[in-house]
Amino acid sequence: MGHLLISAAHKSSGKTMVSTGLARALSVRGLSVQPFKKGPDYIDPKWLSEAAGQACFNLDFHTQSHAEIQALFADKSATADLSLIEGNKGLYDGVDVEGSNSNAALAKLLKAPVILVVDASGITRGVAPLLMGYRLFDKDVDIQGVILNKVLGPRHEDKLIQAIERYTDIEVLGAVRRNAHLGVDERHIGLVPSNEYTGSRERIDLLGETIEEQVNLDRVIEIAHAAPKATSMATLAPVSVPAAVKPDIRIAVARDPAFGFYYADDLEALSRAGARLVYFNALNDVYLPTCDGLFLGGGFPETQMDKLSANKTLRTRIKAAIEAGLPTYAECGGLMYLSRSIAWGEQKRDMVGIIPADALMHPRPQGRGYVRLKPTENHPWAIGKDDPAATDEDGFPAHEFHHSSLENLPPDLTFAYDVLRGHGVNGSQDGIVIHNLVAGYAHLRDTSVCRWAVPFTAFVRHLKQVRNGAPSPAQIAG
Repeated sequence: MGHLLISAAHKSSGKTMVSTGLARALSVRGLSVQPFKKGPDYIDPKWLSEAAGQACFNLDFHTQSHAEIQALFADKSATADLSLIEGNKGLYDGVDVEGSNSNAALAKLLKAPVILVVDASGITRGVAPLLMGYRLFDKDVDIQGVILNKVLGPRHEDKLIQAIERYTDIEVLGAVRRNAHLGVDERHIGLVPSNEYTGSRERIDLLGETIEEQVNLDRVIEIAHAAPKATSMATLAPVSVPAAVKPDIRIAVARDPAFGFYYADDLEALSRAGARLVYFNALNDVYLPTCDGLFLGGGFPETQMDKLSANKTLRTRIKAAIEAGLPTYAECGGLMYLSRSIAWGEQKRDMVGIIPADALMHPRPQGRGYVRLKPTENHPWAIGKDDPAATDEDGFPAHEFHHSSLENLPPDLTFAYDVLRGHGVNGSQDGIVIHNLVAGYAHLRDTSVCRWAVPFTAFVRHLKQVRNGAPSPAQIAG
C-alpha cells in the first residue's frame, strides 16, 4: 500500500490528465488504485473514478477536520495497492497567506510524497529556478519528482532535463509530449465531465498508454510505496460516524449527462442512514422509480436542456409529485431543472416549473467558492436541537459554483438558509422551500459539521410513516 499527491506549479498545467493517465496505467498493470481529489470538485473525480475503476473521494479542509481527512483517507486506502491524490490549483495556492488549506498542507497532513506536473510550454532553462523555488519554499513538503508536460519534442526535452539535473536534485520522472488528442475540452466551470464526454473511455485508455510510454511508472510506484502507511495516519481524535440503519426507504437519484455532481461519501451516508438509492435518467426515463424521496444533484442541465425539455412526461410527473408532497432535495443544476425555464444565449427551454422563477446563464460566475449557511426556522428537515448546523451562529460550510441566476423571483418565497458568506439564490438567502422541497445553489457535504443525510432520510421516513401504507406521491403522479 502506497500513496502520493500529484500537484502542479499552477492550475491548467495538465495535472488532471496526467493523474487520470497514471490511474489508468497503474490499473492496467493490475494494481488497485484508490483515487482522491483535493477540495470541492465533482468533475475531475469523474475522470479519476472511471480511470481507476472505483469511486474517487474528496479531501477538503473547508468541510472536513484534519481528523476526518485522515480517517477517510485511511479507510478508503486500506484495501488499495496505491492511493493517488490529485491536487487542485498549484502546490502552494490557497485561500489564506499561511497556506493552511493548500495542497502542500494536505501533503504534509497525509505524509504524501509530491510529484509536480510542470507545463513546459515556452520554457527551457527557466524550469530549474522554478523547481528550486518550490523545493525551498517549504522544506517539509516532500517533492520527490517532476513530470514535464506539453513537451514539444526531443530537443525541448533534452534542454529541460539538462537544466533540472544541473541545478536541482529533483528527479525527472517523465516527459509527456504535446498531443492535441490527450486534452479534454474546457467550458464555463471546468473540464467536460466524463459522463458527458463522447469517447471518454477511449480518451482515458490513450492517456494511460501515453503515461506508460513516457513516464517512469516503476519509479512512481517506488516513490508511492516509500511513503508511510495510510493506516498509521489517523492519530487525532476518533471520528464519529452515524451508525448504519437497515434500508427502509427508497430515494430516487437523477444520474445522467445532465446530473452527476454527487460526492461518493454523501451517497454512502444516505445509504448508511437507511436509504436504498434508485437511479434514473432525466433525459430518457418517463417515470420516476418507485421511491419515497427525490435527490436532484448538480450538473450541467444547460448543456442538456433540449433533451430535458423534450421529456415533458417526466417533467410533468416530477412537478405533480412535488406538489403532492414528495420530499425532494435539489442542488444547483437540480434547482435550475425545477425552475420554469433555462435560458442560455439565444436558446430558452421549458423545465419542470415547480419553482416560480427562470434560470438564466451568464458568461461569468454568479456565485463561486466556499459559503456558510445558517438554517432558518422554515427548513423542513435540517432544524433540530441536536443539529450543530442549526445551533452554530457561524452556520455550516458548503460551496457553490454557478454561472446561472434565478430571474423573475416572486417576493414571497420561503428560504431554508440565510447566507452568511456567498451568494445563494439572491445574495442573502438560499434553499427555496416549496411543499416538501428544498432547492438551492449550495452544494452540501455530509461531514461532522453538516450531517445532512440523516435528517433528510429521517424526514423522508417520517412522511412515509404518515402515509401509513398509501402510495408515494411519486407513484400517484405517475
